[in-house]
Amino acid sequence: MSTIRINIVLFGIGNVGSTLINQVIESQNFFLENKNIELRFPIITNSTLAFFEKDGLKNQWEANFAQSAIPYTIDDIIEYIQEQQLENLIAVDATASEDLIKNYIPLIQNGFDIVAANKKANTLHTDFYKELRRNLKKFDKSFLYETNVGAGLPVVNTISELYGSGEKITKIRGVFSGSLSYIFNRFSNEDNTFSSILLDAEKLGLTEPDSREDLSGNDVARKLLILAREIGLELEFSNIKIKSLLLPELNETTSKANYSVNKSLFDKPFQIAKITQADEHVLRYIGELNVATQQLEVKLVSEPKNSALGQLKGADNIIEIYTHSYGEIPIVIQGAGAGRAVTARGVLTDVLKIAEKIKIKEAIWL
Repeated sequence: MSTIRINIVLFGIGNVGSTLINQVIESQNFFLENKNIELRFPIITNSTLAFFEKDGLKNQWEANFAQSAIPYTIDDIIEYIQEQQLENLIAVDATASEDLIKNYIPLIQNGFDIVAANKKANTLHTDFYKELRRNLKKFDKSFLYETNVGAGLPVVNTISELYGSGEKITKIRGVFSGSLSYIFNRFSNEDNTFSSILLDAEKLGLTEPDSREDLSGNDVARKLLILAREIGLELEFSNIKIKSLLLPELNETTSKANYSVNKSLFDKPFQIAKITQADEHVLRYIGELNVATQQLEVKLVSEPKNSALGQLKGADNIIEIYTHSYGEIPIVIQGAGAGRAVTARGVLTDVLKIAEKIKIKEAIWL
């Protein structure tokens, strides 16, 4: 069987994007020998610069980018791939950019499949959500985003397949944030203050660069909305009831400098929440979707220590999926919910799924 070449245009070379490149370079021979797939990166970008290399990246790609990257627009990228007659195109969005999402539809219209770690496209207004999918259908393209929920865990795929098989999903509930999982797992079992554990999570790179994004509950809410839409619910971000972990005196409106030096203000209220629980209970920050009422909630709860959520360790995510067929016994998906390596590997898995689909299409044409 002949080898198929896949051309990946990578947007974002931060933690996830750079790890993805290195994973591909390391595994390239494996993909060639076992899958007859060659993955190339003819274009990589950061927020302002792009590096164009028709023959793909080599091990010294970071030095090449620093030396030869130039300012770009999406039109420049589309023009380049047309000039070079590049085929089998996948745009990988490893950013958190809302601006880039606006270019998804033009990319699809110009021959790209899309893989996104970026959650924003699936949480914008339902009009955009539907328009994006109309274009995917019209141009016979794929949009995969398994890493939107649970990093490399198969959450989106499992829920999508259950729903697609006609299964009636009744409730989805779980710990969706690796950073908040880490914080509350430690806080529940140690005598350390909330602020000291929060600082540790920041140093380990588990939180967003500004940890208020984690504590606000917005990230968990986005993940919950993505899953709600995956099972056909036409809901908006504004429909979600979010109980933020931030304080009135320490919230999104506080200056970054003020937030940075006053994290000890979290200690007293969280200590009170901890000691006023029932015995053998622990605090967990969860997202919950009740399908019958179409109610989405993000909140801090007290869970029995011996429950699935109560036994959580490290920075793991755990998602419970309740369905009509399985009754009161949920399908449980648990594992690492944060980290550049697992997220990049999840993106790579989506890329390879699309590559296999392209292979099948080519075989049919032949």
